[in-house]
Amino acid sequence: MSKPLRILYVEDQVDLRDLMADVFADMGMDVKLAADAQTAFEMLTSGTEVDVLFTDVYMPGQMTGAELSLRVQKMMPHIKIVLASGHSRHQLPPLPSEIEFVQKPYSLGQVIKMLQTFQSAAA
Repeated sequence: MSKPLRILYVEDQVDLRDLMADVFADMGMDVKLAADAQTAFEMLTSGTEVDVLFTDVYMPGQMTGAELSLRVQKMMPHIKIVLASGHSRHQLPPLPSEIEFVQKPYSLGQVIKMLQTFQSAAA
């Protein structure tokens, strides 16, 4: 039996964060939550181990999800990164090609399929 995919989900909208946490847990994933990029970065640099960082691009606070993803990619290149935004990808700052992007509102099926791909690759 493979170990559960460990995901850090970063989202400032409480309802969406709670919903997705339930979806990920129902899929058998080990879910950690953060309400902003700074908290997520502190979790990761203090030893929280994850396989996937799934973060909204724009959130309140001093660090955006895009900045978080670039820092994590540099420091922890083994972590898969998914960025979500209500803006289309071409409206965002340039992102490395290894970073996955999903446009809000995203479908649960779309996200589940992507995460299952990550889980298969990790198994």
